[in-house]
Amino acid sequence: MAVVVVAGLALSACGGGSEKEEAKPGAVTSGSGAPSVFPVTVEHKYGSTTIDKEPKRVVTLGLSDQDAVLALGVKPVGAVDWFKEAPYGKWPWAKDKWGADKPQIVGERDEYNVEKIAALKPDVVVAQYSGMKKEQYDTLSKFTKVVAQPKGVPDYGASWQVMTRQIGKSLGKAGETEKLIEGIDARFEAVRGKHPEWAGRTLAVADSFEAGKYSAFTRTDPKSIFFQELGFKLKPEIDTLAKPGWNVAELSAEKLNVLDVDRLVWVTSSTDANTRIKAEPLYKKLKVNQDERDLFVPYQDPDIGAAFSFNTVLSIPYAIDEIEPLLTAIK
Repeated sequence: MAVVVVAGLALSACGGGSEKEEAKPGAVTSGSGAPSVFPVTVEHKYGSTTIDKEPKRVVTLGLSDQDAVLALGVKPVGAVDWFKEAPYGKWPWAKDKWGADKPQIVGERDEYNVEKIAALKPDVVVAQYSGMKKEQYDTLSKFTKVVAQPKGVPDYGASWQVMTRQIGKSLGKAGETEKLIEGIDARFEAVRGKHPEWAGRTLAVADSFEAGKYSAFTRTDPKSIFFQELGFKLKPEIDTLAKPGWNVAELSAEKLNVLDVDRLVWVTSSTDANTRIKAEPLYKKLKVNQDERDLFVPYQDPDIGAAFSFNTVLSIPYAIDEIEPLLTAIK
């Protein structure tokens, strides 16, 4: 499934010559006298939204949306709390960006408290890594600008580049956004250059929340996208086993042979889960396990799994720094 790339807003200078430039009639100028990029129009799943002036009060409704907003120098006044993780201040890659400020929690996952959002008087609401429904979009659009999830891809299926560009354009910071993206792309390129052997190896990312049930993440999931950008190849069979629109293929123990790849990364929530997975008789038969080419990574404490699960312009550098030595240590 192709990812639609949203073009960044070009910032070009007007006029020329040695004479002092003047703003065109009707143009809005910034404090420095430079023409404003606004209005901007951002296309999304439910149409398009035109933002007339630079947003100061931003509410984020996606799991990881706040990271790109923070990276662009804006602290959201509201955010959702997906897994009781407190989006403000918890994660090491975002802690300094939040400082002492905390956003108002306006919902859990895709259930939003419209009254709380309205009370914050946001200039714009962004919902990128989100499952926002049309009814929710319509309700919020009655009192604020709303930039829904990217069009042309399933919910939660857009790349971090696309979502970052959507947010950057909404904030009128397309130029800064491209620099951020270029910096992250350079980090990935550097790792691929150090480990060209990874390009010939297949990798899968998996999890297990209860005995006998396993999840393998498809190529549209941020975790898989992260490892693909490190240079690894993904296994197409995982995508074929997933239900339409799902980011995971649900596997029984009898299907664990799908995970017999060159590198298998388990992202789990506890050492108990690791022990349970390793004790599974059918898992013990996999060559990836017998050859010790499987890697068990905690979701948090340290927050390695969370970093590549978020897969944002803020979390990716942390994720690379933490995961590269672990992958390198595998024979």
